[in-house]
Amino acid sequence: MLSYTSDEMMTIAAARSLRSGMTCFVGIGRPSEAANLARATHAPDLVLIYESGTIGAKPAAVPLSIGDGILAETADCVVSVPEIFNYWLQPGRIDVGFLGAAQLDKYGNINTTVIGPSYDRPQVRLPGAGGAPEIAAACKEVIVIVRQSRRTFADRVDFVTSVGFGDGSGARQRLGLTGGGPRLVITDLGTLRPATSGELVLSGIYPGVAVARVRDNTGWDLVVSPDLTEIAPPSQAELTALRQLVSAPHQIGRPASAVPAETRPVREGVLS
Repeated sequence: MLSYTSDEMMTIAAARSLRSGMTCFVGIGRPSEAANLARATHAPDLVLIYESGTIGAKPAAVPLSIGDGILAETADCVVSVPEIFNYWLQPGRIDVGFLGAAQLDKYGNINTTVIGPSYDRPQVRLPGAGGAPEIAAACKEVIVIVRQSRRTFADRVDFVTSVGFGDGSGARQRLGLTGGGPRLVITDLGTLRPATSGELVLSGIYPGVAVARVRDNTGWDLVVSPDLTEIAPPSQAELTALRQLVSAPHQIGRPASAVPAETRPVREGVLS
């Protein structure tokens, strides 16, 4: 048996959900690890788009932030942040976007704003929305990566930062949201997918994880799919590629000439 962590399992499960040729709006952290792992393994033509304006970035290491110089150095092109949102994201040109959550409810609504019943005097004030509401609204599909506990998987979120399926089937259409909503939730215990009602259903579990444990870490009466599957553990190739990405030295500030030829930009400028 290969030895791996729950974080590595989550990242690899997320990477497996991506396909070559997709356009992927990438966040920093585990989403960036997953997207770069997918591009390094089974999806070489995955197009990585970062909020800072880089399109088609091909970093050899996981970037430290959306402002990491290796993203611009290896991108097909770099555009302005308004263009990323106004031209690429809002009109639905992004296939998949990654989001995290401090709280997630059974309809995939996300809270990253406040914990507690009062917005003005919360128990905890969180980082806030950033571009997440637009990602949730406009991407053709959304993947949420979050650790699972009763605290994060709440029966009702304290604040809706990013809309999933609202209060159920038809809510996104009533709100005028054009994207497909959260199609996959990846946790440290397994995966969930939405039913036609919009409610998240347990669809896959990791090796060694019991359904009872997943239910114990969910703040609502979790429905289990009749087609529940056990997700394959990481392969040696996946683990090796992921660990190389995470441990590779960062290359901030290197001149473009120092970047390997296969990762240099093929064109520069602004797309219109």
